Parts: sequence; C-alpha cells; structure tokens
Amino acid sequence: MSTSSARPNGHRDRLYVDALALPLESQGGEYHHSERIAGCKSFGIWPLAQAAEACFGTAQWPAERLVPQVSIEFDVADAAAVGPAALELEQAGYELLHPPREKPWGQTVARLQSPEGAAVGISYAPVLHDEDSPEKGQPGPICLQATRLFGW
Repeated sequence: MSTSSARPNGHRDRLYVDALALPLESQGGEYHHSERIAGCKSFGIWPLAQAAEACFGTAQWPAERLVPQVSIEFDVADAAAVGPAALELEQAGYELLHPPREKPWGQTVARLQSPEGAAVGISYAPVLHDEDSPEKGQPGPICLQATRLFGW
C-alpha cells in the first residue's frame, strides 16, 4: 500500500497542515494520519462515515447516539488484552459500541462511547509497537491514538 503526503480538504488544511504543520499521509480517500508526531504514536483525521462503518457496519451514525467529535484509543500490551479490558469496562457499566474485533491491518479494538459522546477504543495495533523498542509489548502513554471525527 503506498502512502502520499496529504492535505485534507477544506478548513482542516488550515489547522492540521498549515498551522500545526502535521505531516499527514493518506492511502487515498478521506482518512489522513501520521505516526511521525512527537509524543503521539498515531494521529488521524477519521471521517464520521468511516467511524460508523467501523462501529456499526453502516456509513450512517445511529440517530439515537451522540455524534462523536473525537475518538481516543488507549493502547494495551497485546491483542489478547483487548477482550479482558473491554469486559472490565462493560462490568463497570459502560456499553460497548462493538466487541473486540480484528481489523484487516492487524489492529484489535473494542469501542464504547463516553458520556460526553467521544468514541473510546481499547486497542492493540501491532504497527505501533516497534520491534526494536525496549518498550515493545508495553502499553504506551494515555494519548496513543487521537483521531478527529468530521461529519462535514
């Protein structure tokens, strides 16, 4: 899969690319991301339709749910830890948007929606665990993946 430098369209350019000078890339389409921002393992601009597809299997976000304006994913040590972490959240009274599932690119993730409407993921993405890093297999900082959802 090839990547290219990306300039998300519209007013997103002014903030994320021009003002913040983020090195965003795309594999085509509307999802723009970078794993080259100091202090954050992954940052992405994730269209709402893609978030709805990932959570509900449809391009429409359900009308009965708050429309999320941000998605944050918390990294765990390995793929096997996603299920127990999701179960712990369910037992604490949080409703999952979807159970743990493995994506074609190898990420294992379960998501819930916070009381404020944020999509919150418990995730393990192998690409974010550098084989040569002494922290390999260790959970990273709280803000591992910050993804902005845009419904416009």
